[in-house]
Amino acid sequence: MRGVRRFLLWSVLMAGVLVLLVTTGVLDVRISLRPPSRAPAQEFWRTAGADRPLPEAFALWVELAKAARPAVVNVSTRARGTGTPLDEFFRRFGEGPAVPRGSLGTGFLISPDGYVVTNNHVVAAGGQIIVKLDRGSEHEARVVGNDPATDLALLKIEVTGVTVLPFGDSDRLQVAEPVMAIGNPFGLDQTVTTGIVSAKERFIGSGPYDDFIQTDASVNPGNSGGPLIDSRGAVVGINTAIFSQSGGSVGIGFAIPINLAKAVLPQLRERGSVVRGWLGVALRPLTPDVAQTLGLTEQRGAVVDGVVPGSPAERAGLRKGDVIVAFGDRPVMSPADLSRRIAGQPPGQRVQLTIVRAGARSIATVELGRLPERRTAPPRG
Repeated sequence: MRGVRRFLLWSVLMAGVLVLLVTTGVLDVRISLRPPSRAPAQEFWRTAGADRPLPEAFALWVELAKAARPAVVNVSTRARGTGTPLDEFFRRFGEGPAVPRGSLGTGFLISPDGYVVTNNHVVAAGGQIIVKLDRGSEHEARVVGNDPATDLALLKIEVTGVTVLPFGDSDRLQVAEPVMAIGNPFGLDQTVTTGIVSAKERFIGSGPYDDFIQTDASVNPGNSGGPLIDSRGAVVGINTAIFSQSGGSVGIGFAIPINLAKAVLPQLRERGSVVRGWLGVALRPLTPDVAQTLGLTEQRGAVVDGVVPGSPAERAGLRKGDVIVAFGDRPVMSPADLSRRIAGQPPGQRVQLTIVRAGARSIATVELGRLPERRTAPPRG
């Protein structure tokens, strides 16, 4: 028993000495707690080499998207007078009341000094127009000109040195040729979809100059005004409308051919609107029976179904029943084809029409008048 007491006394004495040495700094004691080492996780899957190149056909579209996306912009509108400078401050930092936004669509830059092409229906509601660039900066835009008949609008923002998209040749497009659409569907910025040209010269009843490119590249609400790009990196169409019973893409989208825009945009920049040529005839399609009666080997052309009194057509001697088979040196494929070509000419332009009357061909020279203005409901998409 005495030995146990002696051991306890000795233990207490040694503990006291140890505490004294530590507190006075004579003895430096450091305790390091380290978790037990663990073996690294073992991969149980196969990993492909990261340095493997994409197949050439796919790499092309990756490079095209990289080059094109900086030129594609978000276009939105909001009613003027809504919000305050403080509201705008909070909006930029994601807090506070949201400033009411109107229509939302897409556009693309076509000149380094800030000209933007979009659909007219994207900005037709009026109000303040905001263009958001790929890098995130926002700019107020003004409408330089618009053309409801073709659903095109030209905007201007105050920037310099921006990336632009080149124009291609939509007449050279072939059915089944690959294309890429870039836009902001449902407000999702910089969305890229690909597909092919499904058809050309589609008439969807949206206006007098329907000549749409049909594509199965996904086009949804918000894509309107965005570019349709070919495998050369050039814009061949302006995405405008969709056919859908659900409101979403079902693989049937429509784009305005860029060659049609080429005839419209210079006038929008110069005068803010489009002045078109006018012939003054009512037209109907050439039927197989009429073509056979007139000795025509091909069913193409436009039949004159009526002549407006005092019109350029009447002055040139055109009559009901005449078949217009050529405009200049190019064959006329249909009434819509002839209407688009006449509208693409300025008033006062003298054009030659090849006419078939009672089986005989002749040339009529017509000085086009000015097409009377009329309101046209633009397509939506």
